[in-house]
Amino acid sequence: MTFAHAWVLLLLVIPALMAIAELGGLVGGRRVALPLDLATKRSRPVLGALLRGAGVLPATVLAVVLLILAGPQIVNPPKEVRSLTNIEIVLDVSGSMSARFPSGKAEATRYTAAMDAITAFAAQRTGDAAGLTIFGNEVLRWLPLTKDLRAIKNAAPFVDPSKVPPELGGTRVAHAVKYAHQVLVNQPTGDRLIVLLTDGESPDLSGGAGIELANQLKADGVVVYAINVGGGQAPQGLADVAIPTGGGVFNATDANSLSGVFTHINAMQPARVKQGASEVVTNATPFVIAGLILLGLHQMCLFGLRFTPW
Repeated sequence: MTFAHAWVLLLLVIPALMAIAELGGLVGGRRVALPLDLATKRSRPVLGALLRGAGVLPATVLAVVLLILAGPQIVNPPKEVRSLTNIEIVLDVSGSMSARFPSGKAEATRYTAAMDAITAFAAQRTGDAAGLTIFGNEVLRWLPLTKDLRAIKNAAPFVDPSKVPPELGGTRVAHAVKYAHQVLVNQPTGDRLIVLLTDGESPDLSGGAGIELANQLKADGVVVYAINVGGGQAPQGLADVAIPTGGGVFNATDANSLSGVFTHINAMQPARVKQGASEVVTNATPFVIAGLILLGLHQMCLFGLRFTPW
């Protein structure tokens, strides 16, 4: 244990001198001349010890107060701290995302199934930061990176493909991924992850553009996982932009497989922990408890157990 204001401990000499004086070490004890001084009296050692103990209680309370004022501290052992992962969800909201999607729900679409899976994924990433970018021909950053992952679920009713502007029709995956790339690069700390969901071909990934973009992402430490919810084989452009970054490309043909894809991504990108620094914290509680007990004893002694010269 250490003390924040160690110099205060020098004042402990005051209660020490008070205790010595109370026990008779400095002034020779209390000597009061009474007519009974020459009378015979029996020895009462137990009562004498109790009286002396009661007499030094005020000095002991003062000593405890000085210890509290000195600021007792302890060093907590280092704790494991979760390393932040910045996750940018890049979601296709083109008109085709309103197509029916097998999920056991009559009204399920590719979009609703995707949002359900994204919400479940976010619930497993407590401690990470997630953002939502929607795209078609243009890109809209709907939700900035936040650790309040409930915001992902709350966004679902507002970015339904049936409600977005016509400018978000079409599919330009590279355009959206480049935007998400810049968002992640601007984050000062944490890992960088893009989860892309789309259901269509993207002409701006053809002709080697996807591989070139993947190399830029890899250079900046951005990992991309691309999920095709359009049925059939995933377009080659998705593999070009995802696999070189250390991520992967997946096909999801129904709600169960889509949920499984996110479970797989969560396993491939587990939460990492690092050793935190030791922390010095105030630890006055034991002294406060001891002081209150001693003060209570002193108050009880004042009702009868105190020195009187007669």
